[in-house]
Amino acid sequence: MVSTIVYQLTRNLSTEDIKKAGFDTYFVDHTTAVYPQAASGEPFSANMFAVTGDLLADLHEDLSAEQKARLTYDNILRYADDPDVRDPIKFLRAREVVHYQRFGEALRIATDNLNSKNFYAFNPEFDR
Repeated sequence: MVSTIVYQLTRNLSTEDIKKAGFDTYFVDHTTAVYPQAASGEPFSANMFAVTGDLLADLHEDLSAEQKARLTYDNILRYADDPDVRDPIKFLRAREVVHYQRFGEALRIATDNLNSKNFYAFNPEFDR
């Protein structure tokens, strides 16, 4: 959805608009096509997905990812004033909050069902 918003905001840019916005270096490589990258310019990579196979570690990672996404949407909302941008970003932000809640519930269920008080000392997926 964010890529679609970026496309909608940039598809009709003139050469002057592109230069004035500082978008010219991006334009040289990608025209106005959507190229997923962080605001810092770091391209998207599957390396961003951290999966260990340990239920507890993975749920903590999921919680962190949802919280970071929510923060990113908060930051976008601080800068955006166009309702066509803000409304879908608000929807995405609300979705991240719900995901965070569900992962939190899953973590609680997982830890409640462990048979050890020291549940960080083993991988509950394998060490039963």
